[in-house]
Amino acid sequence: MSVPVTSETARADAARYAAALHELLDSSHLMAPAELPALAVRAAAHLGATETVLYLVDYAQSVLTPLTYPGSAPREVLSVDGSIAGRAFQRVESHDLAVDEGQRRLWLPLLDGVERLGVLEIIAPGSDPLPAGLIEQYGQLAHLVAELVLSNGQYTDVYEWARRRRAMTLPAEMQHGLLPPLTFGTHRVVLSGLLAPAYEVGGDAFDYALNGNIAHVAVFDAVGHGLQASLLANLAVSCYRNGRRAGLPLPLRVAAIDEALADGFGPERYVTAVVGELDIDTGVFRWVNAGHPDPMLLRGGQLVKELSCEPALPLGMGGLAHSAEFPVSEESLQPGDRLLLVTDGVDEARTEDGSFFGRDRLAEFAAKELASGLPTPEVMRRLQAAILRYQTGQLQDDATTVFLEWLTGSADELGSPA
Repeated sequence: MSVPVTSETARADAARYAAALHELLDSSHLMAPAELPALAVRAAAHLGATETVLYLVDYAQSVLTPLTYPGSAPREVLSVDGSIAGRAFQRVESHDLAVDEGQRRLWLPLLDGVERLGVLEIIAPGSDPLPAGLIEQYGQLAHLVAELVLSNGQYTDVYEWARRRRAMTLPAEMQHGLLPPLTFGTHRVVLSGLLAPAYEVGGDAFDYALNGNIAHVAVFDAVGHGLQASLLANLAVSCYRNGRRAGLPLPLRVAAIDEALADGFGPERYVTAVVGELDIDTGVFRWVNAGHPDPMLLRGGQLVKELSCEPALPLGMGGLAHSAEFPVSEESLQPGDRLLLVTDGVDEARTEDGSFFGRDRLAEFAAKELASGLPTPEVMRRLQAAILRYQTGQLQDDATTVFLEWLTGSADELGSPA
């Protein structure tokens, strides 16, 4: 039976909520990063929670690993594809379930904006579904916990240990350290990307930034494998950021990368790339393609065309430092359009019998998942999983995918909590 809301109960609820926020914010200033799980327990207890557990998603985005602390009860690693917790992560929504007589279990996504970090488990007393207002308060608490995971992750390896299901190669360590957050979104634009294989990637990388009304995006694929490829990609991304932050026009920005790679490695070591920028006011996308697979334009969940353009040589082959050598192409997008940028490891993924995954299959799968209404980061996760399944889990080359989505609409569509 629901309890009538009175001014007195409303004041008590507000006081509990204020106490929870004060506990979390005040104690976090001098908190050791490993103390965050216990702090989340104390903060959620002000709202009536009897148990609280943080789960972080692993690098392959296949499992959710609990963050434990001394004295905490053991928790199992949960599958993203086979659990209610995973469903909360996938669909970016809360799930309130009965545990047993007089208890509820609430699953909430851990989000930084639209970037999915994991889930928060809350056990709270109650036979009936939790009140919407209380779920909202727990959700806001989860958001603050997510922000603390990100900020405190700079000072510790504890969260990294939870996210890694096996050892990561040195090139992969370098690439993941180079990446921006995997997903960023506003009401006007969403950018989402993934690298595979998560623990062994070497020469693939992507980067983005939103500066005013311009969304910048770039995808790089360095020749070769291992440490040399990673060094190439790191130089390419660093030079790209340097030129972007210096305000260089798009062709000069690309020319600067070409020149730096040629000076540092010579013409035998090169990087293919798509470097672009989207005006989020007008929908005009401008890009340079340096020996890279063409971007794919999806509209209404269907492949409209590939954005072919006048080709340029890969970056680093030398002699291309003049901006005229890097022709800039333009395409006007429609509201809701998505651009899919990939490296050749996606196109050329093959089964043991040699058959290719191919762009037709890629477009078909992307269209199917987009039609499901799932958040863009989840579409990206499922796309990468499909590529891995096609190769029975063993990629023959790095496979990177990036979605750029224009004017996607409401916060719910971007992946905010339900």
